[in-house]
Amino acid sequence: MTHPTITAVDIYRFCIPMVPFTIATGTMAHAQNVFIRVHTNAGFYGVGECSAFPMIVGETQDTCLVMAKDFAQLWKGKNALDIEARLQELHSFTAGNTTIKSAFDMALYDIAAKHAGLPLYKFLGGEKREVESDITIGISTPEDMARQASAFKANGAKILKVKLGKNAQTDTERIKAIREAVGAYMKIRVDANQGWTFDEAVFALQAIAEHDIEFCEQPMRTWYDDKLPALMRLSPVKIMADESVYNHHDARKQIDSGSCHYINIKMAKSGGIHEAKKIHDVAAAHNIPCMMGGMLESRIALSCKLHFVYDSPNIKFYDMDTCMLGHLQDPCVGGVTYDGYKLNISDAPGIGADANEEFLEGCERFIV
Repeated sequence: MTHPTITAVDIYRFCIPMVPFTIATGTMAHAQNVFIRVHTNAGFYGVGECSAFPMIVGETQDTCLVMAKDFAQLWKGKNALDIEARLQELHSFTAGNTTIKSAFDMALYDIAAKHAGLPLYKFLGGEKREVESDITIGISTPEDMARQASAFKANGAKILKVKLGKNAQTDTERIKAIREAVGAYMKIRVDANQGWTFDEAVFALQAIAEHDIEFCEQPMRTWYDDKLPALMRLSPVKIMADESVYNHHDARKQIDSGSCHYINIKMAKSGGIHEAKKIHDVAAAHNIPCMMGGMLESRIALSCKLHFVYDSPNIKFYDMDTCMLGHLQDPCVGGVTYDGYKLNISDAPGIGADANEEFLEGCERFIV
């Protein structure tokens, strides 16, 4: 047998109940995820998971499920190890849809690493290092956010990521309250999730700078990307591109136009590891450090992200706290473990994570 051939794909509606979580673009009460298993004739399958975040990426769980059935059909009977060709088939079939593409990308890399008998990070050529995640505070009143910040500090967190972008004036009060609550030594980074206009961004960033802010993610809507170079000149706080960068071409444009200091890489935006690596490499070539971010993935996709981080030395910031943000169920077997806010993973072959069979029994399933 020369290579593992794709024989079938199981697709699951993977709903994970959550404590409601609010950002500038909306509130979500459960993670709208999709889980897949890409079966091969080699006696093992690859797993993939994606998390639909409609307010940002424009995909819902339902659009992901519909596309997944089409993708699975395209791949049946094909060589699972030809990652480039398999992904190109998806891109030729449909533009965008990066969230569901990321689950299929992940499954291919899982298969390739299992076929090689290696943990994914070793298959990619990476090595383990210490990875400590921030912890996110959703938008609420300044008092409530300060209380949450104090609780996280007491729990051993060292880095806070604070969601802003709803009323620039109140945003400055949110940061002031949080900084006063946690003292000088905790790192604070902020994410406006495209919530501000240019003038609001200038006001807010100049006002919060005195509270020692590490950086601000995505201050404005992407249609104001042309205003970012001007904001970069006026902001005392460093700017990180998130929604402005989906692929390595976006990264190149942001960097060439002087529009960001940093870039946030997410599988749901890049369509998976293959494109994420290209973004990482473009950024590295221009000394633009990256962050590993995410939507509301479980520990399954998180495990994949950690393997990718181990292979990506230019990822210097880690926003990998999704599973600590109020997932009320953990559907993952194996995979990433947390030691406080530090992430670790075993050297099991592939991604080293799978879905719990009992959890899957309660999920709607499609077989292609």
